[in-house]
Formats: sequence, C-alpha cells, structure tokens
Amino acid sequence: RRRLSCHCTPAWATKQLMQLYSACQRRKLNPGLQRKQHSPPKRLRKAKKPEVEKPEVVKTHLRDMIILPEMVGSMVGVYNGKTFNQVVIKPEMIGHYLGEFSITYEPVKHCRPGLGGTHSSHFIPLK
Repeated sequence: RRRLSCHCTPAWATKQLMQLYSACQRRKLNPGLQRKQHSPPKRLRKAKKPEVEKPEVVKTHLRDMIILPEMVGSMVGVYNGKTFNQVVIKPEMIGHYLGEFSITYEPVKHCRPGLGGTHSSHFIPLK
C-alpha cells in the first residue's frame, strides 16, 4: 500500500489523488460520492474555524466514508455502535476510512482471573 504524504492539499486534483489511493478506494470514489456522503464534508466546511480555535464536532454514522483532503483539520464524531468517538483529521489520514479511527470493541485486558476463574474453585464455597 502506498503511503500518502503530508503534502496533499485540497488544491490537488481528484485524478492525482485517485492514483495514490488503493484499488478499493478508487472503485468507491470513481462514480463519485454517494448521496448520503455529501452531507458530512458540507457540514465540516461550515464548522471550520481559524487555526487557533477548535472546530465544532460534526457527528456521523458513516464509518465507510473515505477521508478527503478538504476534511483535514476538522473534528468528526464517528459512531462506534454505542457512542460517538471524536477524531481529529490529520493529513496522514487521507485515503483511510473514518471507521478505522473509531474501534467498535473494547480491547481485552488480560489480568488475573476473578472468583470462579478455575475449576478448583468449584468446590470452595463462595461465602
């Protein structure tokens, strides 16, 4: 997979960007954005603030949306099935999906077993 460098700017033509994307992203963007995927970039443009201020968070359920150069510098709330995780979009995220930055599960933390964690505790009364 080719890594997109940070020198991608919104001024880049879509054809130049399409060459940098992987085949899956090219196939998705080739016919153009779907109707439902026009809304988040529009709302992100409205929510943009000067660089000193933080932009407003734009919430979305579209985990399968590809991050475009015009979205850089915005804050997006990506739904993970339970809550909206805030994602600050950086230049190195261009070409990735929004869902990649909002995991849907809680990573497992393996530690010592609790009460009833082994078979030998079957014969020990709980109280």
